[in-house]
Amino acid sequence: MRICSLVENTSNCGMRTVHGLSLYIETRKHHVLFDVGQDETIFENARKMNIKLEDIDIVIISHGHYDHGGALGKFLEINQTARIYIQRKAFEPHFSKRPEGLKYIGLEPGLIGHPQIFLLDGDYKIDQELSLFTVSNVKNNLSEANIVLYDENGLDQFEHEQNLEVDCDKKVLILGCGHCGITNILEKAGNYIPDVCIGGFHLSIPHLKKTVPKRQLEAVACKLSEYHDTQFYTCHCTGAGAFAYLAGRCVNVHYFACGDILIL
Repeated sequence: MRICSLVENTSNCGMRTVHGLSLYIETRKHHVLFDVGQDETIFENARKMNIKLEDIDIVIISHGHYDHGGALGKFLEINQTARIYIQRKAFEPHFSKRPEGLKYIGLEPGLIGHPQIFLLDGDYKIDQELSLFTVSNVKNNLSEANIVLYDENGLDQFEHEQNLEVDCDKKVLILGCGHCGITNILEKAGNYIPDVCIGGFHLSIPHLKKTVPKRQLEAVACKLSEYHDTQFYTCHCTGAGAFAYLAGRCVNVHYFACGDILIL
C-alpha cells in the first residue's frame, strides 16, 4: 500500500500548499482519492508526484466542506469513470460563523445528481478492502473547535462525516477532519485496530488562530497513548499547537505534510 499527501496546509518539499486535504491511496485493487481539496492544488501536485488522476477508480469525500470537496467538479471533468462516495447529508448547506456573519463553506449543490456520485446514508462496505463508517455517538470529547460550524438547523452535528477503513496487508484508518472527535471515531472502529491512522483531528479554529483547551488535548493524548501498536499521522486542521502538544505526549504521533509518502 502507498499513501501520498496531495493536498495539505504545509509542505517540507516545495509542494503547493493550501488549507485543505487530499490523500492518494494505492492498494492492491484500487487507486483511491480521499478528499480532493478546495481548488487547483490537487492537479498541480499530482503532476509533480506523477500520480495520474485519470486512473483513480474510487473517490471518498469525507464531509460536506469546501476544503475537502471543492475541487470535485473539476475532477469529474478529467475522470469519467471513478465512483464518488459521499454521505447524502454532505450536500446540505454548511456554514462557518465569522465576525461578519455566516459564511457558506459547503459543496457545489449542482453536483448532487451527477451519475458518478453515490449518495450514502450511513455505514457502507465498498468491498473487502474498503469500508466507510459514520459516528453517531459524539458525546465523548467532541472537538470544541466545532463551535463555529453550522448547518441549517444550528450547530453542525456532523452526521455527514464519514471515515475510511482500508484492509490491505496493513490496516489503515483515514479521516478527514475528525469533527466527530478522534476518540469517538476510534471507539466506533471498535475491534478494527489500525496499524496506521491518518487525518486531521480538528483541534484548532484556523481563522481565529485558537487551539482547543489543554484539557481536551490531554484527553486526546491519553486516548492515542492507549493504541500502542498504532502510528498516528495527523495533519490539516489539527493545528501546530495541538500537534506539538500531542507529539510531546505520544511517541506514536507524527505529522503528514503535503508531498509526504508512506509505504506500508
